[in-house]
Amino acid sequence: MRRPVSCLAIACAALLTLPAAVSVTAVAHAAQISRDSVDWQAAPVRLLMVEAKGCIYCAAWNREIGPGYPKSAEGKAAPLLVTDIDGPWPDGVVLDRRPTITPTFILLQNGDEVARLEGYPGDQFFYPLIDDMLSKAGLQAADMREDG
Repeated sequence: MRRPVSCLAIACAALLTLPAAVSVTAVAHAAQISRDSVDWQAAPVRLLMVEAKGCIYCAAWNREIGPGYPKSAEGKAAPLLVTDIDGPWPDGVVLDRRPTITPTFILLQNGDEVARLEGYPGDQFFYPLIDDMLSKAGLQAADMREDG
């Protein structure tokens, strides 16, 4: 008799095969969250990355996407905030539900959740999915790309 297997587990295993020893480091350019530290006036749209210590998919994102994200059109449209799944959470953030998967990427507009990406789909799919999330917020990161 076969047991049902989570579709998420299958998708994650199929998308990424990572070395066993990877270190999880916070992206150096990302703002680490502390209470009352988010200036929504300066950047009303933010991408919140929820991560966990020991998460190999968070480490893959930090290695594959993290260094270039702030220079990308998406990074300019939605600067990155990083928090641990256990907090602290900034005041004023309104989420549809508490994240349970890491990494989870939550697009925030003035602190309110607009869209969410649960899990890391790999470097080939991350930016197109973030572009879709930005479209939901009425932004077009593709329009912000520089020629060259």
